[in-house]
Amino acid sequence: MAENQAPDVKLPDPVEMSRAMTRIAEQSQRLVSEFLSRQAAEGVGAKSPDPMGVGHAFLEMTTRMMADPAKLMQAQMTLWQDYLTLWQRTTQRMFGQDAQPVIAPSKEDRRFKDSAWDENTLFDFIKQSYLLSARWMQSTVNQVDGLDDHTAKKVDFYTRQFVDAMAPSNFVMTNPEVLRKTIETGGENLVKGLEHLLTDLERGKGELRISMTDYDAFQLGKNIAVTPGKVVFETPLMQLLQYTPTTPDVNKRPLMIVPPWINKYYILDLREKNSFIKWAVDQGHTVFVLSWVNPDETLAAKSFEDYMLEGPLAALGAIEKATGERDVNAIGYCLGGTLLASTLAYMAVKKDDRIKSATFFTTMLDFTEAGELSIFIDEEQLTFIEGQMAEQGYLDGAKMATTFNMLRANDLIWSFVVNNYLLGKDPFPFDLLYWNGDSTRMPAAMHSFYLRNMYQKNLLVQPGAVSLAGVPIDLTKVKTPTLFLSAREDHIAPWKSTYMGAQQFRGPVKFVLGASGHIAGVVNPPAANKYCYWTSDKLPKSSDAWLEGAKQTEGSWWPEWNNWVSQYADGKVPARQPGDGALKVLDDAPGSYAKVKND
Repeated sequence: MAENQAPDVKLPDPVEMSRAMTRIAEQSQRLVSEFLSRQAAEGVGAKSPDPMGVGHAFLEMTTRMMADPAKLMQAQMTLWQDYLTLWQRTTQRMFGQDAQPVIAPSKEDRRFKDSAWDENTLFDFIKQSYLLSARWMQSTVNQVDGLDDHTAKKVDFYTRQFVDAMAPSNFVMTNPEVLRKTIETGGENLVKGLEHLLTDLERGKGELRISMTDYDAFQLGKNIAVTPGKVVFETPLMQLLQYTPTTPDVNKRPLMIVPPWINKYYILDLREKNSFIKWAVDQGHTVFVLSWVNPDETLAAKSFEDYMLEGPLAALGAIEKATGERDVNAIGYCLGGTLLASTLAYMAVKKDDRIKSATFFTTMLDFTEAGELSIFIDEEQLTFIEGQMAEQGYLDGAKMATTFNMLRANDLIWSFVVNNYLLGKDPFPFDLLYWNGDSTRMPAAMHSFYLRNMYQKNLLVQPGAVSLAGVPIDLTKVKTPTLFLSAREDHIAPWKSTYMGAQQFRGPVKFVLGASGHIAGVVNPPAANKYCYWTSDKLPKSSDAWLEGAKQTEGSWWPEWNNWVSQYADGKVPARQPGDGALKVLDDAPGSYAKVKND
């Protein structure tokens, strides 16, 4: 191509473009009509314009910032000096000279992975200008004196949300990859992206629910949640799954898994190669898993204690009927772990010792340092959430999913905005993201109790402050051997918070810290040979002291856990098949509860 020759530009097919725009117009008209109808039915303006209290937090921050104009002036001068340096170095690059960047994105920041962000002087300037402004904005709000801790965290969090949203990678004209795609396709990528946007709005009934994967690519029991097993028992809140053995002999003591009910149990059974459930079965465990119901308004009054009574306690009786074994080893994951710990405290009062060991996956018991989720827990926001639940009888699972996605907005929101809407690409089929999108509702009574008593008031670690089924519980009465597995990069259950919870029990406690986050840190099969974990024989008061003395081991922590739990296996017995005992088979795994979708 000659130096002054324009690049080839594809012209769009006028017939196809016309058809696409007609589809878009029809779809948009329908969405707008439905949105206006809902607004009229619900009553416009009936709800608080700022239910999260963000405006109040920023007003307080601004007031205190303006009270110290010298500090604000110094911050502005620092930004101006950074920009002056950037202009100088950009000019040097324009004249063919080498110039070191003033600021560079972190290695984990995938927004600027396209080579043009570094090689093209203009896009390099845009990138660095954004990074300097982002750093200035976040450091400025973080240095405001006089804010209470909760307001400071809220301001920092929502400032970061704004900064992430305004990244140049999120806009057509300032993203080199999108510009290149637009020229190559004659704008077809943007038309396709608009169709994706409207489809997601339609799927969310007027609210944007970004597609993270191809939801038609997976079907429970067919290519996800496929470990062979049976439903052998159920209550209004859960179905109990018993898995088919793969070894001639099994541990005498069964394994009961209590997953969280914020999402569905099959995070532990995605595919054969990364299924913790299948791996545990292959190690000789008779595995039982609670598959929680996806509740509707008819279960609005179900409480936290109902989840205990109709969940793990009911499962213990069912497991004894199925196997003849009174005792079990138990696992609780996240909120399921909080329930398991509460159940152990309840059983301690009742002198019930049927759980011989307990493992906690990324579980918080002490909510003193609850991480960024605590930003959403104050009186104003809780009142708003309770008002929503009072209308519906439950909290919509999509609202919970959005909250979790905001904790990692660049990875779980903006990367899909660029891929789906700007580049016009179809989402890639990904089992983990399919599970992430298969959210569940929260019954009103249970969720209000959990948010207020655990997150807001932190009553679980106060002896006798929480009562379940009329019994005041005390975690310090639990003497069951326990293993806590936490994840170093966990944004939902920060590992230092889970470590504080591990200090509550009075039995032998083993703490294991895995690499990665809330999901990948748990779903880390040995065959993948990924990440690492830390262990220590000691449990000092300080989490930092624990980590300083801990030993690092490469690979998965699963074998470490199996070695630990094997000491509570109580020997071996011939393998048990679902339906062999007093409980008959009701259905094939994954069962009907797991297949219930949100409307």
